Amino acid sequence: MTKKQVEENITEETKVTKKQEGLFIGTGRRKTAVARVFIKEDKGDFTVNGKDISEYFADEVSQTVWIKPFHAIGVSHPKAKYTATIRVTGSGVQGQLDAVVHGIARALAQMSEEYKSILSKQGLLTRDPRMVERKKYFLHKARKRPQYSKR
Repeated sequence: MTKKQVEENITEETKVTKKQEGLFIGTGRRKTAVARVFIKEDKGDFTVNGKDISEYFADEVSQTVWIKPFHAIGVSHPKAKYTATIRVTGSGVQGQLDAVVHGIARALAQMSEEYKSILSKQGLLTRDPRMVERKKYFLHKARKRPQYSKR
């Protein structure tokens, strides 16, 4: 069968969008970290790369950071209302945490326009553009120059 025939065989009833399924996808980035966030409106777990989110981001500061998007929209206990599966790669722990927050905010913004405006005002939908500056040749690091000797 050709591609056109396959498309004709698929009827409009079988086409299901992500919003109809209740699955919202957001991609978050920070430094070289990329987080793919899949949120569903259902009581459940938050897993990051197969581990519980409280195991993956163990320290107390991290626990308060990843909840920021939910607090912004008025949800104090996200695990009671949502289920999330997160895949994150690259960078270090802090970069991954910021990427997860960005991804969660983007996924929540897809749920409603009201959430989108709230998250936008909080600055959670904006990607942090700061990246590591590249090392230049003849320099020790990105900007560190060799010691200057007058004589």
